[in-house]
Amino acid sequence: MINVLPQVFKGIALFTPGGDLIYGINSSKQTQWHAHLCHELQKMLNLADSPHFLVPGYTATVERWLDPATHQLQTIAEVYPAVQQYIPLLQALFKLDAKTEWQIAPWQEEHCHRAVIETYKPHFPQLWQRQDLVIRLDPKQSTKLTSKDSGILQDHIRTTVIKSEGYNLRLFISSQNDSAEKTLSNLHQLLEERLTNPYTLKVIDVAKNPEQAIIHRVITTPTLIRVSPGPVKRIVGQLDDISRVLQIISSFH
Repeated sequence: MINVLPQVFKGIALFTPGGDLIYGINSSKQTQWHAHLCHELQKMLNLADSPHFLVPGYTATVERWLDPATHQLQTIAEVYPAVQQYIPLLQALFKLDAKTEWQIAPWQEEHCHRAVIETYKPHFPQLWQRQDLVIRLDPKQSTKLTSKDSGILQDHIRTTVIKSEGYNLRLFISSQNDSAEKTLSNLHQLLEERLTNPYTLKVIDVAKNPEQAIIHRVITTPTLIRVSPGPVKRIVGQLDDISRVLQIISSFH
């Protein structure tokens, strides 16, 4: 089958940890492709839920547009470190010139923390099993997403989420503290089992990123901050009180 591309487009690719790929090409550049790709991947692999946690750490994007000043086609290509090895495949799929420079997206650990990703493996084993899938998604055949799926993914790719039901959370820990890993594990379990709405959890190690502690006025770890929806809420100190944590996360007063 010939892979025909429009002259101007936005392309988004979503990989699994096992190396399978689903991608979409949108000439209007208006569709929220991350959400569609996750939803279709869920259907194809018969997953229990949408694999929203793969966004953005297992994605790559390509955008090509016509510069009105020079009337020349311009291309921006970005890939996250976890899937950087697949650049040759992406070059072929999106028909990019060999001279195209790929930008490596920063802060992969914060957007898609490895420790958190690994906790999904028992529930989504298909994602770690390579099935040699390379599938292009046709937007005209894609399924309309629920507001829940849309809210989760909009949080991960940092688009507007004020009206969504998703929580954008940041956990500040210190790797110099022996209890940091336990805190992360306990919080993730709490959110998965008790939080009824979708969420995004961004983990920041203040020992490695002290400037982030200054910017967000964090003086004690652990500190959990609900960035959105507003108003901003924060929980300082131990996160063992389940009822208190859930109440503050869900509060809008």
